[in-house]
Amino acid sequence: MPTTATETTTGREAANSSGITIRDPRTGEVLWTVPEAGPGAVNQAVEAARSAAGEWAATAPAERGAALRAAAKALDAAARELAGLNASETGRPVEEALAGIAAGVSTLEQYAELGPVHRGHSLRGNRLASDYTVAEPRGVAVLLTPWNDPVAVACGLIGAALVTGNAVIHKPSERCPRLGEALGEVLAPAFPPGVFLTVSGGAKVGELLTQAKVDVLAHVGSSASGTRIAQAGAMTGAHVLRENGGNDPLLVDSDVDPVWAAGQAAIGAFSNSGQICTAVERIYVHEAIAAEFCSALEAEAALRNSNGTVAPLVDLRMRDEVHTQVAAALQQGARAVEGGALPDGPGSFYPATVLLGCTDDMQVMTEETFGPVAPVQVVKTFDDGLRLACSGKYGLAATVLSGNIAHIQQAVASLPVGTVKVNEVFGGAPGGAAQPRGESGHGFGYGPELLDEFTQVKVVHIAAPPAPNGKQDEGRP
Repeated sequence: MPTTATETTTGREAANSSGITIRDPRTGEVLWTVPEAGPGAVNQAVEAARSAAGEWAATAPAERGAALRAAAKALDAAARELAGLNASETGRPVEEALAGIAAGVSTLEQYAELGPVHRGHSLRGNRLASDYTVAEPRGVAVLLTPWNDPVAVACGLIGAALVTGNAVIHKPSERCPRLGEALGEVLAPAFPPGVFLTVSGGAKVGELLTQAKVDVLAHVGSSASGTRIAQAGAMTGAHVLRENGGNDPLLVDSDVDPVWAAGQAAIGAFSNSGQICTAVERIYVHEAIAAEFCSALEAEAALRNSNGTVAPLVDLRMRDEVHTQVAAALQQGARAVEGGALPDGPGSFYPATVLLGCTDDMQVMTEETFGPVAPVQVVKTFDDGLRLACSGKYGLAATVLSGNIAHIQQAVASLPVGTVKVNEVFGGAPGGAAQPRGESGHGFGYGPELLDEFTQVKVVHIAAPPAPNGKQDEGRP
């Protein structure tokens, strides 16, 4: 069993601290209350990780990789149990949760292989000297992870941090605390005591962790939280890595099949009930195909609403935030041709919603809407759509649907985002790593480059000593 924040205390502090109450997103019924770590437990976790960090950093990379493979095997064995907790706490369907856990297993396995071959560089200097760089672990890494794909996202950060020799303190989202603790119980036995710790709690616990003397703060979540974490890192000197909110545009050109394009838009906007960092958040469609596109998108949403495939949002607070943006757009002149109203009944369900007649001053077009909402704005030209797609404060990802190579190249060169997807809203080769821009974050969040984020480079110069006669040996035979 791992050491958790509550287990590092005598138990009194955990019992007296406030708890996190979780309700079933489908029924609204209380599932359980999970204790939050208090300040003492947080401090003890930081001290335990700091004590374990040195020995773990000195462990051979191959041994660290072997430990990660053992963790991946344990995660695979516990997949069904963790998927059930994911479904209970966040409302995500079990099969989708299992897919996320499988992605987490794969990610741990990839970093188990990449870690031992993560290397420095040889440098050219004096031929009688040796010059090279080495990558060293930063020390103690605090990982703050989200609820919308909780295992897959967490495993990426956990795997990269551990295999490069850092000790890890993981704080899962307060929206899935039982799942986060269970994940810790599954993974921690693969590592020495203190190397991987789990701390449960909400914003107060996160604030304590970000203000502690640690070496890395890695965060996946909202831009508002990311900004506060970046400010905390500036004060403590921690290296900050964050992937935050997005307002990802979908640009639909005039030469594509409008029905196919609507299918792509629906996948991007409605998958996981729109609760995906890189979900389609705003759509710009060329007027030449707008009528057919909008009709097909309405049908896609109606089908999902009628067959019950739209899972609930994570909680009522999230649903209220989504509906507030939708209601504001309707007041400003948008039309909901499907969805757009709060449903009757229990839980935090929200229908797949298509908004037409949207304008670029509406909140649904300028802010992240973490729900199954597809706001559409018709544009006269591809250039008009691209200009609007390039606007805004976020810079996570964007998608372009076009058969015009000139338009595609223009979009790739112009879009100020970390990821550009062409003719497929989701997908991509394994190992892709992007740097989000603007309020969407900073640093590599995936792929081999994530190993660089968790290490720091040391340059080494070794010169030949002087010859015994006091003259420099020039290496002659």
